[in-house]
Amino acid sequence: MARNKHPEETINLILDVAFCRFMEKGYEHTSIQDIINNLGGLSKGAIYHHFKSKEDILVAVTDRMTKESNRLLADIRDRTDLNGIEKLKAIFKVSLNRPVQEKLFTVAPNMHNNPKLLFSLLKDTVEEVAPKYILPILKEGISDGSIKTDYPEELAELIILVANVWTNPMIFNSTVEESYRRFIVFGQMLKGLGVDIIDKEMTERVRRLSSIYQKNK
Repeated sequence: MARNKHPEETINLILDVAFCRFMEKGYEHTSIQDIINNLGGLSKGAIYHHFKSKEDILVAVTDRMTKESNRLLADIRDRTDLNGIEKLKAIFKVSLNRPVQEKLFTVAPNMHNNPKLLFSLLKDTVEEVAPKYILPILKEGISDGSIKTDYPEELAELIILVANVWTNPMIFNSTVEESYRRFIVFGQMLKGLGVDIIDKEMTERVRRLSSIYQKNK
């Protein structure tokens, strides 16, 4: 196949193939050559024209998934049939139960070996998710009386950083039991802060996702 004349189509093809290979073999066991072999004739130069490394490809694949996730968060944030704390609980429940989560934990790399991806996760957490999705919900909860806090900005960052970082086995290579226990403590912390949103179904889902990660790493 000749090189695609449209850069966006070429990029999407590379990302589609890379995601499939990551799913099939895992990120750590997928090489650039594995991706090239499934591009229908595109050369190694076509890949390196758009991406400097396999890690850059992973970041782009993850960014594409993050955009889809953020659209889901926006839908919940903008609902008019839920109060603040109900929206916050819905975000956690829906996020944990998305089918794509199992795919993410299947292809997940060890973050220790992927500083660029780790930085991308932290940046998105603090600069996008906390202020654009969690904070407006906390402020709504304060207004409707379902959430009580004098520090909504800080609480928004704390909630999402603990959820995305401290309880994330990809970052600390936590065992299934360690991830499960951390999520339970996370729920207790939120309850102490007046945001009682973590239930047994969520903690069991975290156990399931952690198990998938440990099995495929």
